[in-house]
Amino acid sequence: MTGTTQDDYTDRYARRVRGMTTSEIRALFSVASRPEVVSLAGGSPYIAALPLDAVGEMLGDLASQQGATSLQYGIGQGTIDLRERICEVMSVSGITNASPDDVVVTVGGQQALDLLARLFLDPGDVVLAEGPTYVGALGVFQAAQAQVRHVAMDDEGLIPAALEEAIRATAREGRQAKFLYTIPTFQNPAGVTLSEERREQVLDICERAGLLVVEDDPYGMLSFEGDAPLPLRARRRDGVFYCSTFSKTFAPGLRVGWILAPHAVREKLVMMSEANVLCPSAFAQAAVTQYLSTMPWQEQIKVYREIYRERRDALLGALTDLMPAGTTWTHPTGGLFVWATLPAGLDSKAMMPRAIAARVAYVPGTGFYADGTGRGNMRLNFSFAAPDRLREGVRRLSGVMEQELAMRAVFGGAGLQPGHQRRRGPAAADAPGPDLA
Repeated sequence: MTGTTQDDYTDRYARRVRGMTTSEIRALFSVASRPEVVSLAGGSPYIAALPLDAVGEMLGDLASQQGATSLQYGIGQGTIDLRERICEVMSVSGITNASPDDVVVTVGGQQALDLLARLFLDPGDVVLAEGPTYVGALGVFQAAQAQVRHVAMDDEGLIPAALEEAIRATAREGRQAKFLYTIPTFQNPAGVTLSEERREQVLDICERAGLLVVEDDPYGMLSFEGDAPLPLRARRRDGVFYCSTFSKTFAPGLRVGWILAPHAVREKLVMMSEANVLCPSAFAQAAVTQYLSTMPWQEQIKVYREIYRERRDALLGALTDLMPAGTTWTHPTGGLFVWATLPAGLDSKAMMPRAIAARVAYVPGTGFYADGTGRGNMRLNFSFAAPDRLREGVRRLSGVMEQELAMRAVFGGAGLQPGHQRRRGPAAADAPGPDLA
C-alpha cells in the first residue's frame, strides 16, 4: 500500500527491541534543520567558532604524515597518547588522580553509557536517574530492558532525600538499584547544577547503599560564572564511573568520548568495546590527540564560554520579555540548555505541530522521562542559534503559546490534559531557577 511501510519482522525481534521508540529529538531533526525554522531543539555546539582553517590543515597533515597508522585498525582501549591527553584534560576539571590505564576511549559519550549498561544491567534491573534526564541515556537503559526510576530535582540539582527514598522504595520491593545515573553539572535537559554540599551528601548516600554512580559530564568545562564544582569522581575514586566526551568542547563529528573506570572493571569494558565496535576510530583519536597537543584548546573553550554566555543571556532576556504569564524557566550557569515550564493546561507535545507551523522547534519534556510525564515542560537550546535568531524563536514560540491559551479561554478545557503533570517553578519575573520536584 502506497505510503505505508509494513513491518513483517515484528514477531522475530528480540524482546529488548520491541519496546524501543524513536527519540523525541531525532524525530524533530527533519523539520528543525530547515532554514526557515528557528531551532531551539538540538544540542549542537557552535562548531563555526573553531579555527576551521587550522583544524583542516591539521587533519590534512595527519592523513599525509601519519596516515599509515591513523587510517589503520587500533586497539580496543584507545591509544595511549590519547588516554594520556584525556588525563590532562580531566586534571583541568579537578580529577588529578586518574591513570591512563583506567581510561577507555569510546565512540562518543553515548557508547560509554551503552558499555556501562551492557556491563551492569540485566533485564528488569532498576536504574535511578534524575527526572528529567538525558534522552540518549533513557534509550540505552530501555534497550537494556532496565526500569528507570526518576529522582526529583530542584534548583540545587538532585534532592538527597528523594534519592534516599528511591533507594528505600526499591529495597521494599526486594530489589536493589544497580546504579545512579547523574549529570551533576549543567544538567541536560534541566540546566541545573548539583550544589557543593549536595555532592558530598549524594556520594555518602550511594556509598552507604552500595550504589554505583555513573557520572556523565559533557558540559563541565562550559561554565559561564566562575569554575564549576569539582566532579564527583574528583571526590571519590571507588564506585564512581566518570564519562565525558569531546563532542561539546571540540567536534561531535569525530565521535570521541571516554570512561574513567575503577581499575578492576577496566578490562571488562575493553572486552565489551571490542565486541561492540572492535576498536574506536584510529583517525578520530589521532585528530583529537593532535588538537590537544598542538592547538590552544583551553583558549578555545574560553571562546565557547563567551559565545554561549551571550546566547544564554539572549535567550533568558527574550523569555523574560516575551513569554506569557505563568511560564517559568531555569537559569543555567553553564552548558547548553534551559528547561521551561508552561502555564497550567498547556501541553508541549500536543503544541509541537503548531510550533513547527509557526517555524520554531523545541523538544517536548516527555522525551526526558521514562514514564512519559513532562508534558508541561520543554527544553530550549541556546548554543547553536545566534542571539537575534534566539529572540525571534522565542517570539514565535510565545505567539503559539498565546494562541493556545486564548483557545482554552474561549473553548474551555482549562484543566490539565491527560498525562500532564504540572511541574512548579518560580514566577516568570523571578526567572532564576526551577522547582522541578
